[in-house]
Amino acid sequence: MFSTVLIANRGEIACRIIRTLRSMGIRSVAVYSDADAGARHVQLADTAVRLGPAPAAQSYLDVDAVLAAARSTGAEAIHPGYGFLAENAAFARACEEAGIVFIGPSAGAIQVMGDKITAKHAVEARGVPTVPGIARPELTNEELAAAADDVGYPLLIKPSAGGGGKGMHVVESEDRLASSLDAARREAAASFGDDTLFLERYVTTPRHIEVQVLADAHGNVIHLGERECSLQRRHQKVIEEAPSPLLDEATRARIGQAACDTARSVDYRGAGTVEFIVPADSPDEFFFMEMNTRLQVEHPVTEEVTGVDLVEQQLRIAAGEVLELAQEDIVLDGHSIEARVYAEDPAAGFLPTGGTVEHVRHPAGAGVRVDTALEDGLVVSVDYDPMLAKVITWGRDREEARRRMVAALGDTAVVGFTTNVEFLRALLELPDVVAGTLDTGLIARELDGISFAALADRDFQEAALLMDAARGTGGGPWRRRDGWRLGAPAHRQVRLVAGDGTRHTVRLAGPVAEPVVVTDDGVLAAQVRRHGHWATVTIDGVGRGFTAVVGPEGVQLTRDGALFDIRRERADHGVDAETSADPTLVSPMPGTVLLTHAADGDAVAEGDPILVVEAMKMEHVIRSTVAGTVTLHAAVGDAVARDQVLAVIVPDGGRQDADGQEAQNQDQEGTAA
Repeated sequence: MFSTVLIANRGEIACRIIRTLRSMGIRSVAVYSDADAGARHVQLADTAVRLGPAPAAQSYLDVDAVLAAARSTGAEAIHPGYGFLAENAAFARACEEAGIVFIGPSAGAIQVMGDKITAKHAVEARGVPTVPGIARPELTNEELAAAADDVGYPLLIKPSAGGGGKGMHVVESEDRLASSLDAARREAAASFGDDTLFLERYVTTPRHIEVQVLADAHGNVIHLGERECSLQRRHQKVIEEAPSPLLDEATRARIGQAACDTARSVDYRGAGTVEFIVPADSPDEFFFMEMNTRLQVEHPVTEEVTGVDLVEQQLRIAAGEVLELAQEDIVLDGHSIEARVYAEDPAAGFLPTGGTVEHVRHPAGAGVRVDTALEDGLVVSVDYDPMLAKVITWGRDREEARRRMVAALGDTAVVGFTTNVEFLRALLELPDVVAGTLDTGLIARELDGISFAALADRDFQEAALLMDAARGTGGGPWRRRDGWRLGAPAHRQVRLVAGDGTRHTVRLAGPVAEPVVVTDDGVLAAQVRRHGHWATVTIDGVGRGFTAVVGPEGVQLTRDGALFDIRRERADHGVDAETSADPTLVSPMPGTVLLTHAADGDAVAEGDPILVVEAMKMEHVIRSTVAGTVTLHAAVGDAVARDQVLAVIVPDGGRQDADGQEAQNQDQEGTAA
């Protein structure tokens, strides 16, 4: 067994791997970029090596820097985690040439399965069923368009390289094909360095089911049951569970055998996952989709129901040991569910967020596990994936696991920016989710109907008072934020938005120590008391207590088992959104300007694309809201903040004031690519 292992990754998966290394008495080496110098995985490891600046291409994806870190620390093996270099055949080959063990399959297996086109041909030769479509190397957009009618609409554009839903587009009709192909190529090139595409028929009401396999270097291959991963948005998994509520024992055995045959088709070694599409209305059918030649994000649910530490198995297989587990040893015990906590705003179409974690609270208790790298003060950068943590629950049956998950999410809080925690909790309460009637389109269909716990005026008033107190009054009268001025104090108007998109304005007055709430009916005296995470707020003589995680820009509070996420709503340049006359297009998220579709002085029509902003491997198109003339305020390559002005559209025939501002209300709307 190895004495020292380097983890070529970051975040929660690096922390997860370190946990197993420590339990096996193996020395751990972390690597980090400048953005992660103080990160939790760096603190947990026995030693750590800087790779380079924040951009992944100059740090976590720098093969030479990773290998140099391994050599300098005496690491005999490298665990790639998932993402970054985990499915990079060239990296696996470079490790072999350097005499360092790559904890994963051979470079040849990665290369075959990393190209979805060659993977389809490899498994078809083994008799594994695949989805109908067109899959050949180097297909041009023109060739793909010509074949689209034969494939049939709706169809799915997929990149041949990579995974994680990046670059995948569902196309319903021919008029959307050309723009979707262009976007898919850009995203594939940016994410994987390879813009090869292919087409598949889009299976209606599909269920995404994957099978975990283990294979050693001595010819032994087993599967550890399946995981249901059908709850997705934009082809990115949100909730996973094991086992699937869809499959019966006979189908489970058949799909498990197909997964083992897939592994054998490339002489696989290590832990891998074979992903299948299963029509919801024909659960005895399944089609091979792809093989992930690495550990999966959702591996904990398999560990919970089998009792097998998959990272330990990876290490033992990589060290040349014989797989001690036989197929008959794998028994599924109970049910497990995983929820992914993302830095994203569900109320804004799941746009990435990010920023500084002011405070984090993780759940605990029977049947609850948390894989995380989150801690107070962590800066969540748009340079990396938006996933922050994973909450995992186990129960004797699916309903017990689900109830435990709902409760665990109710005790989860990340303050500093918007996350999807409240959305996850509401999603798990949907009737179809409770019943296990799932498919990959469920979230898109049900999003508008997902009901969050109702918020009253009182909830917003309490949140405003808590945030007001958190801001404080230090720095003298010129820096105070409590409305102080000569004469009577001004009202502090606090514009708030809840996790479900509900908006409310609260007016406060008086010093922070003795605030009052100003309503249409009068002035209500208030008092705020904090005792750690327990808060008591009294308004007009009526007090209520609850647990709360508070920052100056947001509050997450839990009351009666429900989690409320309320934050300050930012207006452009401090101008109230309802009365702003600025005809501006602003960035909906922090990111980088990827493309500009218009130049200064161009005439544009309503709905025309103006710019494309990219963050966390997601593109967002900013469109003109009116016909007029465009003035750009950002260029390709610019790093932009959320709500930063990107362009101004002067409407045709519009009247401008002395500042060049159009005196007309506008709604800014961006359409996700």
